[in-house]
Amino acid sequence: MYQPRQYRHWITGEGLVSFIAVVGETDLWIRARSDLSEEARGAIVRCRASLERYIAGNPDFLTSLHPIPVAEDAADIVKEMAQAASRVGVGPMAAVAGAIAERVGRELLRSSPEVIVENGGDIFMKVEGRCRVGIYAGDSPFSGRLCLEVAPEDTPLGICTSSGTVGHSLSFGRADAVIVLSPCTALADAAATAIGNMVKEDADIARGLECAQGIEGLRGLVIIRGPELGVWGAVKLSAVE
Repeated sequence: MYQPRQYRHWITGEGLVSFIAVVGETDLWIRARSDLSEEARGAIVRCRASLERYIAGNPDFLTSLHPIPVAEDAADIVKEMAQAASRVGVGPMAAVAGAIAERVGRELLRSSPEVIVENGGDIFMKVEGRCRVGIYAGDSPFSGRLCLEVAPEDTPLGICTSSGTVGHSLSFGRADAVIVLSPCTALADAAATAIGNMVKEDADIARGLECAQGIEGLRGLVIIRGPELGVWGAVKLSAVE
């Protein structure tokens, strides 16, 4: 049964239609110029089929917590996830939500000039106007009070979040939210996991910010742990009105 995710409504975008596309465990909230739910479901099915075929013959791809090599003839989404994971030192499934969000989003861009795809806190967007993305950080006092300001010229853009205190995703850290911005959504997803794993106490926020600066392809980072906040890169934050 579909469970509503209230934070999805913290993403603004004028003149766009909202709809949901669900296939198996993949649950996407999408905004576009028109209802493209059928096209979205088809794109999800293709992504999942490629992953499921590869995992059937290579089960370590599903379970490894470390980078692993993949076959030369693997599907593009498999290679993309593996490459993103290898750049930050995590298992390839740490990039799955971001990879699916971007692949579905890019398919929908054939039918709509603007698309926002949210997949469990991981977002791919291409917009023509300014967009605000609210930040959900569990019990932190910043939760629901800050948002990211995204300019259209900065898109296509991936915005991915990892948390050690919210949700069911695996994290070895204790950050309320680690938010990574990158033109590659799979890389943003993997990097959010890797940096989130580092942040176990307040002193680790600076280490996480330093780590991000050494990962080519990242555009910005926000780390929230309780009342503590760290920011690096091309990030514009504003108060929620």
